[in-house]
Amino acid sequence: MIPKVTSISANSADPPNGSGAAAILAAGIGCFMVAIFAIVADKSASIKSLMIFYKPTGPLSGVTTSAILVWLISWAILELRWRRRTVSLGRVSTAAFVLLALSLLLTFPPIADLL
Repeated sequence: MIPKVTSISANSADPPNGSGAAAILAAGIGCFMVAIFAIVADKSASIKSLMIFYKPTGPLSGVTTSAILVWLISWAILELRWRRRTVSLGRVSTAAFVLLALSLLLTFPPIADLL
């Protein structure tokens, strides 16, 4: 599900919206990565021990820190690619909301336990 990206022309009245679209999609990616990292850390003992960045919180510290890093990196990459472009915000928002919904489902214990 790749959003449609078009270059902005000098005659266009619409300002580029790529920066905002990059932030929206990166937020969806970051949410989804929290769920993925949490499931992987829960299912694998070796990954679980790697995710312990701060002992009192356990693997949650690594899960959230890693997801934040993925969020920031994806935001930076999308920003560099889309900053001067007009992007279909409908498609970007849909992709972000699908990733958010998947992350909520994957962190729901009955569903996460099925995996």
